[in-house]
Amino acid sequence: MKTVYTCFCTDVIHDGHLNIIEHAHQYGKVIVGALSDEALIRYNKFPTLSLDERIKLYQSIDGVEEVVVQDSIMYDGIIARLHPDYVVHGDNWREGPASAIRENVIGLLSAYGGELIEVGYTYSPAVSRIDHQLREKLAMPEYRRRRLRQLIELTPVVKVMEAHSGITGLIVEKTIVENEGKLDQFDAMWVSSLCDSTAKGKPDIELVDMSSRLRTIDDIMEVTTKPIILDGDTGGLTEHFVYNVRTLERMGVSAIIIEDKTGLKKNSLFGTEVEQTQAGIEEFSAKIRAGKQAQLTDDFMIIARIESLILERGMEDALTRAAAFTKAGADGIMIHSRKKDPAEILEFCDRFRETDKTTPIVVVPSSFNVITEDELAAHGVNIVIYANQLTRSAFPAMQKTAEDILRFHRAKEVDDRLMPIGQIIRLIEEI
Repeated sequence: MKTVYTCFCTDVIHDGHLNIIEHAHQYGKVIVGALSDEALIRYNKFPTLSLDERIKLYQSIDGVEEVVVQDSIMYDGIIARLHPDYVVHGDNWREGPASAIRENVIGLLSAYGGELIEVGYTYSPAVSRIDHQLREKLAMPEYRRRRLRQLIELTPVVKVMEAHSGITGLIVEKTIVENEGKLDQFDAMWVSSLCDSTAKGKPDIELVDMSSRLRTIDDIMEVTTKPIILDGDTGGLTEHFVYNVRTLERMGVSAIIIEDKTGLKKNSLFGTEVEQTQAGIEEFSAKIRAGKQAQLTDDFMIIARIESLILERGMEDALTRAAAFTKAGADGIMIHSRKKDPAEILEFCDRFRETDKTTPIVVVPSSFNVITEDELAAHGVNIVIYANQLTRSAFPAMQKTAEDILRFHRAKEVDDRLMPIGQIIRLIEEI
């Protein structure tokens, strides 16, 4: 009897999936692949059901004879293992980044005479409603909040991009690229105080208050599902910080990063060029402890940002602070540097890992941007934040467009470098 293989990455079975199974069953024994959690998150499909629950769900479908686990988005391993006569898939993967998966399947099947069968994608109000409900479920606080901890466990390095508005959140949410036969995307969003302040035309000195920061988060949360890490600056007064922790946790924010400085906050990249005061170890540890005592779930993370290297206080001071802040309950340590050479960052990571194998390490490679994520992960880094690149890329483009319209007294000369408005609108889904 011939074998037919199809792979599912869904938490809810609808008419489209049943249509796939019905078609597959006409050709032989139907085997369904359950895409693993690790593979799902590379395919923009964060699971709301466990792998075991998804396997049981697929096994319950009439016409399915076997369910196996597919460990990769690409089909190399599973086709080598099953050698199916047919692979059945919806035709919605012919365009966009997913077309790389299609090409992978066609190449593998052609090597031994297997055949790809494509079924017309099911478009219906019921299917659209279920897809929308799944996205809404992922956006719910209890699902979004815990996702950062899950990602740290599931992926070698969590890739985080800044977002400072609903539209930049959508860019981070929906950008997927195919590179060397693999799909990749950002895992989470960083709501930076610098970018938030800049978008409002204000200096990065904690002038934009928490109420305004929360409105930015709310704008992003309304249209996205990925976890959010908030740049909490110094955290403010401890008495205020504990209330903010509760608020962020209730909203579904995954983490806040607070820096060990006091007084008027100045951007770290100024270093010692401006006067900046580092908080005492016990003072900052007390703030961390108070925040951890205030939170109500185990999902929310308070990450301590250490400014010792920025302020040229030395490696030993940075490591002493890291140990103390971890002991105080910090869920992660962010180490920062404004040097272009990543050597001191790598030294910190290596030495920290000698005594602490598990506490997540966060880095922001704005200055030392020559190093790759894989290289950082090799030194124990868990989270890499691209903290301001969208803001920095948008400003010169907008400024150049404004200058050219003034120069030519019309918009024709700038049109070739503008994204069509229809393409922008397609980023924004209607309910």
